[in-house]
Amino acid sequence: MILLKTNKLIAAIILLLGCASCFTGVESTPKISAEIVEKTLPGNIAEQKYLSDISGDSPAAWRPGKSFYVTDPRISIIFNPGAPELSAGDIISFTGMREGVSLTGEPMVELTFADSNSKTMGYRVDASESSLKAKDSFEVPFTVEVSVVDSVKARMAEKTFYILTPVWYDLNEQSFTGRKYVPVKILDVLPGNSVYPIKLIVSDEHGDSFVMFMSVGQNLKAPRGFHKLFSLTNPRQKYPLIRDEVWQNIINNRIAIDMTLDECRLALGSPAKVIRRADQSTLYEVWTYENGIYLLFRDGILSEYRR
Repeated sequence: MILLKTNKLIAAIILLLGCASCFTGVESTPKISAEIVEKTLPGNIAEQKYLSDISGDSPAAWRPGKSFYVTDPRISIIFNPGAPELSAGDIISFTGMREGVSLTGEPMVELTFADSNSKTMGYRVDASESSLKAKDSFEVPFTVEVSVVDSVKARMAEKTFYILTPVWYDLNEQSFTGRKYVPVKILDVLPGNSVYPIKLIVSDEHGDSFVMFMSVGQNLKAPRGFHKLFSLTNPRQKYPLIRDEVWQNIINNRIAIDMTLDECRLALGSPAKVIRRADQSTLYEVWTYENGIYLLFRDGILSEYRR
């Protein structure tokens, strides 16, 4: 019976895909953008602003003693020969900068640092001192500024938010599929990795702990910015017409027959491709996802799917 239903669904999808250009009034949408997903959780302006003021300091504001967390031992490749070996978790301190000229005659700046044993190292930047100091911020590869972590910690630690993503990480930093739109408490804020500077230790409402990685700053397109990961308020309150049993499907990333377009989008996110076709009595819509999931809607109601 399951095989029969699967074959029927595949046949329906093939029919729509093959005939999409053959019907009057067909609308084909190659890709639904992330902005459409954002609209399923309206009014996230407060979330967009919540950490937008936190970023690294301008080099003009760096003072001796400014601290950086080392996120990767590969940092040794950026320093001068003979620099001390460093490990992830070490802290280095800024000691100063001096301008010079490269072998090609171009201006360059050497940033100098010291480890916990006062051993020094230099990182050369192809820029003049004035142009470097004119930058709003500057990233030293394989590091996170301690001040950034401390600022996020002051804003988030011991507070409860509602999580928007099912991409969770266990305490060994292995990803797994979690729930979304449920309350979580931020237990601690730590330096992250070379991609995402912030690591959050999080606890759900059952007391189970997991890890989230997050970026900070004003880039609203960052895939793991605060506004992509968390809501300041309970998303459930924005959808009072969704039945409780359907909401349980949504928070567990599940779909079921008779769910609406919006309910399925809340549960699974935005599809990679949408094809619509209308006959004399019915509007058909097929959603396809990059992981092979197909959804078939009739008049906006899920009628068949394959996961």
